Amino acid sequence: MTFWMNQRVRAAAAAMAVACGLGIGAPSTALAADLDYGKPGDPVQLVIGYQPYYTQSWSGVVMRGKKFYEKYLPKGSTVDFSIGLQGAVIVNAMLAGKQHIGYMGDMPAIVSTTKESVADIRIVATLGVGFDQCNILLARNDAPKFGNGKEGVKWLEGKRIGIPLGSCADRFAKEAFRKEGVAPAAIMNQNIEVITSGFRAGKLDAAAIWEPTASRLVEEGLARRIASGATVNEKDAGFLAMRADLIKQRPDVAKAWLNAELDAQLFLADPKNAMEVAAMAAQQATGFTEKMLWHSLYGQYPAEIGGIPVRMQLPFTLTPDVVAQINQSAAFLFSIKSINVEKLRADALMNDMAAQVLKERSLNSPIGEVKSMPDSEYGKK
Repeated sequence: MTFWMNQRVRAAAAAMAVACGLGIGAPSTALAADLDYGKPGDPVQLVIGYQPYYTQSWSGVVMRGKKFYEKYLPKGSTVDFSIGLQGAVIVNAMLAGKQHIGYMGDMPAIVSTTKESVADIRIVATLGVGFDQCNILLARNDAPKFGNGKEGVKWLEGKRIGIPLGSCADRFAKEAFRKEGVAPAAIMNQNIEVITSGFRAGKLDAAAIWEPTASRLVEEGLARRIASGATVNEKDAGFLAMRADLIKQRPDVAKAWLNAELDAQLFLADPKNAMEVAAMAAQQATGFTEKMLWHSLYGQYPAEIGGIPVRMQLPFTLTPDVVAQINQSAAFLFSIKSINVEKLRADALMNDMAAQVLKERSLNSPIGEVKSMPDSEYGKK
């Protein structure tokens, strides 16, 4: 996901996105050699790419803050966390062998598995599934008051909307327009920084974006939330990806990380931990208050603007419903020429390890859910 970046960082991120195939016609390179992770049982050095600027991948935030992995990895192992300003940055680093495990949204995760000519990356677990982590529609503050989310979507007929094209928000918005028969006057490819400036200057009618930026714009009074994926029955998701050479050489490490990830998701789902999660996110993501971050995952919205009782479900494994959602997203990416296959190769999705971890710990999917809470719960521990 994109965040406020200076010009130099934006240029580098754009180059990385093209290298990842998130742009059209990205070149491929020769297959890189497998990395050497040592023998099973040996200490391992891992670099983890994660996104504190995308709420649905916050089990990575919890993992960095709580260090659950120390319980499971071989003694003497080291773990470095690298923040990705957008999923494409993490994908590029994994393809280059600079990162080994990545926390990301559905679009970059899917793209990563289609670059096997560069490096083999697999999706191994689900970080979360919801209706309003990526799928959020915001409108300018002087937009009419709508009776429900669908009225808000229909208001976008003939309007100017900013969307980071090729993102999960792009897929959601276009599905919402299709389902409600809406034709905006202009869909502009804008990152979060430009969308923010557009709302501030009064030059933008609406935008489709993700959390926690959606909560930031609302709480700063720059825009109003008008609908979500719940309005049009469109889900969003985040995934955990691993390099295949790590899985092959070090199944002990891959399984250890999944056990720690399970702990992180269980921690995330416990409402007693909401304030601690927000505090960890505030330490790892700049430009947000704790309340903005708390609200992005745990906050409660009215149903008429796409609010739902459950902000995020935690399947952990790649359930049939999750796989169907991946296939739908892959078809969208193929339609906009972000990937060159309409359906992912069979071994791109590896569910066996996550399923085994659940079985060994006598748990079933879903392992939990993050329920929305009224503002009165903010600050309680």
